[in-house]
Amino acid sequence: MSGVQMRQRPTRKPIDENGGSSRNDTEDDAKDSHDSAHEDEDKKSTRLTLMEQILLLGLKDREGYTSFWNDCISSGLRGCVLIELALRGRIGLEASGMRKKGLLSRKVVMKDISPTGDVILDEALRHIKETKPEETVTSWVEYLSGETWNPLKLRYQLRNVRERLAKNLVEKGVLTTDKQNFLLFEITTHPLSDGNMKTKLIKEVQESVLSRWTNDVHRMDKRMLSLIVLAHASDVLENAFAPLNDQDYEVAMRRVRNLLELEFEAEADKKGNDVMWAVFEAFQK
Repeated sequence: MSGVQMRQRPTRKPIDENGGSSRNDTEDDAKDSHDSAHEDEDKKSTRLTLMEQILLLGLKDREGYTSFWNDCISSGLRGCVLIELALRGRIGLEASGMRKKGLLSRKVVMKDISPTGDVILDEALRHIKETKPEETVTSWVEYLSGETWNPLKLRYQLRNVRERLAKNLVEKGVLTTDKQNFLLFEITTHPLSDGNMKTKLIKEVQESVLSRWTNDVHRMDKRMLSLIVLAHASDVLENAFAPLNDQDYEVAMRRVRNLLELEFEAEADKKGNDVMWAVFEAFQK
């Protein structure tokens, strides 16, 4: 996995740290207000998107490319696209209705058609807007990844996503551009330019499951929660935990497992972002 040696995983233990605690409506409203302010990101051009964060975690610092053996990051990035659109208030899920449809049975619907200013996000947003009837989260991950047997849906594929994200990071001063020869081929690579940005990102991921850990998943920042789950789905989370000592590593991995073992359907019934939980559920299957 991106050149990182995997450590032996601790023995799987029952969930004992994620019991969600109930909160009153005032606390919920205050949290929602904070989240709303926190997610007013369209004007923050220097802030990294979820997709850029995942790519940055997966990139080899000096070589400037992701591991050739990582076949999970492609679909993981598409999951990030859907969550990013949801966090920005552009998409949601249809109501569950009287029959209480599950997360993966509910269709993705438009909430706001205004552009985000991000080329990749706006391309996906345009596809979702133009598609009738609406499709589910699982279908959209497949369509945006190009992993569908339906030839009529191949036009929804987001192409060259990693290269486009890398160019975004170059523009933000995080990466640089280089060329490398591989046998008879010359490829464009994007080595790390600003190590501080990646170091800060890794530290934030580590702290979220260590010093800043909370047993109530709904008190976690939705963006960080999404980053952890999608980094695991993209097979790059290990890169963030590699610098930890063995004791902290064991604690971090146990808490990540606790997050992954949550009943996402049940969590979505509480205060939360339905699209986010649906993406988690899709990658859990």
